[in-house]
Amino acid sequence: MRYTRYFWLIVMISLVVGSAGPAFGQQVTYDLIIGNARIVDGTGNPWFRGSIAIKDGRIAKIGRFDKAGSKFYIDAKNQIVAPGFIDVHAHTEDIYSNPKAENFIRMGVTSLVTGNCGGSSLDIGNFLGQIDKTPLAVNISSLIGHNTVRTKVLGLENKTPTADEQTQMNALVEKAMRDGAVGLATGLIYLPGTFAKTDEVVELAKAASKHGGIYASHIRDEGNDVEKAISEAINIGEQANMPVEISHFKIASRALWGQTAKTIGLVEAARKRGLTVTVDQYAYPASSTSLDSRLPSWAIAGGREEGKKRMADPATRKKVADEVKEDLKKKKFKDLSYAYVASYRTNPEFNGKNIKEIAKIAKGKDSLDAQIEQFIEIYEKGGAQMVYQAMDEPDVQSIMRQPFTMIASDSGVRPFGTGVPHPRGYGNNARVLGRYVRELKIITLEDAIRKMTSLPAQTFGFKDRGLIREGFAADLVIFDENTVGDKATFVQPHQYAEGFSAVIVNGEVVFNGKQMTGTMPGRAIFGPGKN
Repeated sequence: MRYTRYFWLIVMISLVVGSAGPAFGQQVTYDLIIGNARIVDGTGNPWFRGSIAIKDGRIAKIGRFDKAGSKFYIDAKNQIVAPGFIDVHAHTEDIYSNPKAENFIRMGVTSLVTGNCGGSSLDIGNFLGQIDKTPLAVNISSLIGHNTVRTKVLGLENKTPTADEQTQMNALVEKAMRDGAVGLATGLIYLPGTFAKTDEVVELAKAASKHGGIYASHIRDEGNDVEKAISEAINIGEQANMPVEISHFKIASRALWGQTAKTIGLVEAARKRGLTVTVDQYAYPASSTSLDSRLPSWAIAGGREEGKKRMADPATRKKVADEVKEDLKKKKFKDLSYAYVASYRTNPEFNGKNIKEIAKIAKGKDSLDAQIEQFIEIYEKGGAQMVYQAMDEPDVQSIMRQPFTMIASDSGVRPFGTGVPHPRGYGNNARVLGRYVRELKIITLEDAIRKMTSLPAQTFGFKDRGLIREGFAADLVIFDENTVGDKATFVQPHQYAEGFSAVIVNGEVVFNGKQMTGTMPGRAIFGPGKN
């Protein structure tokens, strides 16, 4: 254990210190004891009062005992102690360039699943192995991305794989599973996955299923064809005989707002048939993804340079614009004012503004034609990360109430102060605890924690995390349920969550309530197929 590095930080500035160690001559049994805690163990059961003793990075004892026999003691001061939160939908392939992952840690997240939406490292073994050279503050696991695999074999073209190409892709998935991937992820609205037929994905899912993997999908449509897309994901899981996890479950079409009973019903029906289906969501009525994803797939096939060549033709450009208009009409959005730029490297002054506002600034007019032309120009100049205000708050609440819903940010590691990203990367878990538990009482505290801990661990096969149990890894969070909450907003997203007094990863304090301690105890979490 490396407590000496940060102990005095805890002594000076946090809630926590009761004693610097055992009395002279007393036998040291534990590395750390957390006492005077209200323990929410992750099962969904009511809290209970007690202490938690940690030894060698694991929970050694739970019960009612004093601080004697421990090197260090944290007085939780009657606050909540819960398992560290597991974010099952992250985009952190670049985590080794920002290993503190402070935006996650400071909202209680201690483990991440990356490789979502079809995009991952191709060499999962190398990706997970980097933690030996570049330690992380969080635990990390990864799915193998369908788009990554397809790009390796087929490029970005709109084509159907030959039998040999399918075999090559299957082999890449199987290798990734043997190297420790937790399953297969698809992003069926992105290049090149958007061109894949269902049977292609089924074969890849079967390759992952052989090694105990899960199928996690950003489904083919989250708007008017959302029911068909959910059914496709369920069908793939049934054919491959594997669990299904549907990413950032939502309805992103004004035309279908209020119809979550139908989408939830599809999941419930599949579960009644015996298929394990779960979903995840972020606690906001807005999504965030690329600008490219809102353009017709045929127009951007082959990558940006090919797309730019097509759109240089006036007839093709008009066809693209007409399809964008038709999509808006079907979804009952009058224009592109719901689409905000989060990060646009070509012109950062656009960050935080919607397309209608940008068209007015750049073109002197904000007609729908001008907005769509501006949209295409941003694509041509490198594209942008966007925030889409396309969801309805009552739908968010309906999904959150479901027992099979997990809480996940759909975020990456955030460089503090860069761009105007979706606030979920700073506040997602805290927002659930503050807004949806304490203020709105949509779900109970215990169930919210279950959705962030044991349900994700169960879904992704993390056998020794997600619960406060003796022998389990000591990933823990301490927070005040009366003050915990998110501060990040869509206008000012770069604000850390509040109310967390300590975050502990593998038995070591990485956040002491005021600042990161500098310890990097994160570990790679491997899938069941790891050789």
